[in-house]
Amino acid sequence: MRENVVKNKSLEFAVRVVKLYQFLCDQKKEFVLSKQLLRSGTSVGAMVREAEHAETKKDFNHKMGIAQKEINETIYWLELLHQTDYLTPSEFESMKADAVEIIKIITAILKSSKTQ
Repeated sequence: MRENVVKNKSLEFAVRVVKLYQFLCDQKKEFVLSKQLLRSGTSVGAMVREAEHAETKKDFNHKMGIAQKEINETIYWLELLHQTDYLTPSEFESMKADAVEIIKIITAILKSSKTQ
């Protein structure tokens, strides 16, 4: 069986987001922005999973498009948390690098799917 890179990376990323959420709530006492990050950061993998069993190519593209929007939104929340000093530069860069990798993979999948 072929490895599903975006499925694996989005799950690993969701785990990191959950742990970051826990850290922000417990250590930084930040609850509003971190909740937004939790919602968007974990929904990426959920949409990838939904796309995995899409009924049509159009349905697949739609679900992957939502995943793309969610990872982009997640990058926004990471940037905001960083610029308001809830995340250190190294914490931010590490999370952002993973998010950017995922958005690039999803974008490539969508581009490939639309040309087929």
